[in-house]
Order: sequence, then C-alpha cells, then structure tokens
Amino acid sequence: MNDYDGYNYEVFRNLVKDPNLSLNEKIGFPDHYRKGFDDYIVADIVSKVPIIKERKKLKVLDIGAGCSEVAIKIQNICKEQQHELFLSDSKEMLDLTPDVSFITKVPGMFPSTFSQIKDATQGVDVIICYSVFHYIFVDSNVWKFLDSLMLLLNDGGQIIIGDIPNISKRKRFFASDNGVKYHQSFTNTNEKPDVKFNCLEAGKVDDNLLLSVVLKCQSSGFDAYIIPQDKNLPFANRRDDIIIRRP
Repeated sequence: MNDYDGYNYEVFRNLVKDPNLSLNEKIGFPDHYRKGFDDYIVADIVSKVPIIKERKKLKVLDIGAGCSEVAIKIQNICKEQQHELFLSDSKEMLDLTPDVSFITKVPGMFPSTFSQIKDATQGVDVIICYSVFHYIFVDSNVWKFLDSLMLLLNDGGQIIIGDIPNISKRKRFFASDNGVKYHQSFTNTNEKPDVKFNCLEAGKVDDNLLLSVVLKCQSSGFDAYIIPQDKNLPFANRRDDIIIRRP
C-alpha cells in the first residue's frame, strides 16, 4: 500500500462534500501527516519558485489547489504581492475558496481546462502543481499535461510540480538502515519493511518517469531539474519535486 492508492479526481470530488472530514482529509491526507507542516511546505514551494515573492503583479496558476492551509497560504502570498491567481480544480473543491477579486476559478481537471486557462490568462508566470502529479498519472495523460504546462508558461516563468511520490526513492529509503529504523519507529514493531526491487509497479511513479519528464522539458527548450524536498517536510524521504523554468 502506498501514499496515494485508491485516490483519483472523482474520489476527491466526493471527499470534499463530506462535512465530517477535516480540510486535510478532504485532500487525502490524515491530519497527522500534514498538521504543523504547512509553513515548511509553503517555504519550500517559495524557495523553488522564488519569483512568487520577489515580484508583484504576476499571473499565478495553482493546479489542483485543494482547500488546505497550504492553499490558503499561497492565496495570501498572491494577495500580498498583487498577483492574479487562477485556480484549476473540481467545482466542489473551488466552492470552498472565497470569491475575491484577485482569484479566478476554472473548474475541471487539468489539462482539460487548458483552453479556458489560456483564454483567461494569455500565459502565466508561476505554476504550482503540488501533490497532484501522481493523480494526473492515474487519471489523465502525463505528456499532454506536461505540454500544456509548458505552453502556458511565459518567458522567465517558473513551475513546481511538487510532492511527487517516487516508488524508486521510497524503495531506496526503506532498504537503507535509516529507512528500517524509521519504519520500526513508525509502526512500533521490530519488523523490517517489505522492499522488492526489479519488479513491476503498475500505476506508480518511478525514477524512469521523472527523468523522462525532465528530458522532455529540456528537449523542448526549458530548464528542468529533479530536486529533493526540505528535510522538515513530512514525506521528504520518499517524494521528489520537479522544477521547470522557461529561460
């Protein structure tokens, strides 16, 4: 069982309507996975797309923005910097976001919303896609998704595709001494994690896919990098970020 098993776009549309769930649970995280980490997460995002805090009056796109404290903090940054913020998510999720002048809501699953976003923005300067890529991999076409991101990005623009569960990185960690200790502490047992290499991992994001994404961007005229998360983030030992920049 992995971090995102059983979740997809339609599942989230139903979760968000459940009044008994917390904001974190509505986006697929138990509270103890995210509570207390919001400031660290936002700081890590900002460090990787720094123009969001360095410049004013940019166009920012948040894909799969959700409704958590992280989304709210990103909205506050955009308000402070006088950015225009465009949100792409399900209508059910966007209904939890207040209607304010600097936010434009585009309901639907990206990249099916590409044309509406392109018409509304004529290009964007910052794209944030956080803890979403693995659901795009399940629900949609990764390469169409990636092409759509690059087509939207203005010159000098920056993209973070963040918090990507990487099954290869996960295996490397849990096969290590530190990973075994982490697992035993988390489960309060003496058992060792079950790690299998050289086997099919259907529906899972791995090193090969992430490296292919980077190569696709680089061959399309963009700078792209796989970057580790800050050590203070809750899944830093098994998730990666991809940064894409248009020169």
